[in-house]
Amino acid sequence: MKEASIESFVTAQVTSRGLDGRTAKAYHLDLEHLYQWTSKHGVEHIDEKAVESYLEYLAKERKLKHSTITRKYRVFSYYLKYLGAQGKLTVSHPIVCPAPLVHEENKADNQLSRAEIDSFFMALNREYENLDSGFRRRVCLRDSVMMELLFYHGIEISELLRLEVPDYNLKSGTLTIRGKRGRERSEYLFSRELRHKMEKWIGEHEYFERENEYREVLFLSKIGKPLSMKMVILVFDKYREMAGIKKESTPKDLKRGMKRYAREMMVERCS
Repeated sequence: MKEASIESFVTAQVTSRGLDGRTAKAYHLDLEHLYQWTSKHGVEHIDEKAVESYLEYLAKERKLKHSTITRKYRVFSYYLKYLGAQGKLTVSHPIVCPAPLVHEENKADNQLSRAEIDSFFMALNREYENLDSGFRRRVCLRDSVMMELLFYHGIEISELLRLEVPDYNLKSGTLTIRGKRGRERSEYLFSRELRHKMEKWIGEHEYFERENEYREVLFLSKIGKPLSMKMVILVFDKYREMAGIKKESTPKDLKRGMKRYAREMMVERCS
């Protein structure tokens, strides 16, 4: 009965919502784990109360991230709604998702303010202007392009590291970004200044090329190898400290700040 309900639910979700294979498998596993937990705790029927208890267990005892809890919450909400439509459950109220734990809420304290973001990029631009070594200016130019892509366009570090030189179209000013599961999207670099920096960086790229296998990787290290995620974080930390930002921020906090300020900055930089 349980297996049949899960299979029919996942099949219905695949058809109605166009889920890919991996997502369908994740739905299946989430529900299997829910049933295993309720069986272990002597719960005979899956209902709102059982699901809420399981989510509380995942949050407080398993200490899963709130984003993970929220994803599972959505799956279980769909499932209860499905059971209700099948006449197998009378849904009396929507299930409640547990609130983020205190330590997760405190992450907001690391988000950068508009003034701090301005200071960050001012420190980066100031260093570029003051460098007297051509090679060091090229490295700083690379860093500037990377940080602006992370901030203004909300690109993930993993996406940044997958970029190749041909991914940027100099004529249209668009960048092809390969995300998870091979999905691609096109980003128009709305800032004239960033488009100019990108074009200049591509022109300087040959100074970093060492091995044929890495020649097309967009962001190379000083010795011509692809940058690692740790290297990008070190670049961020360098300019965070130069800007006098005391918060223990990460590039993700730069991205979070983008959600609040990038729209108004877009207007400023396009004007």
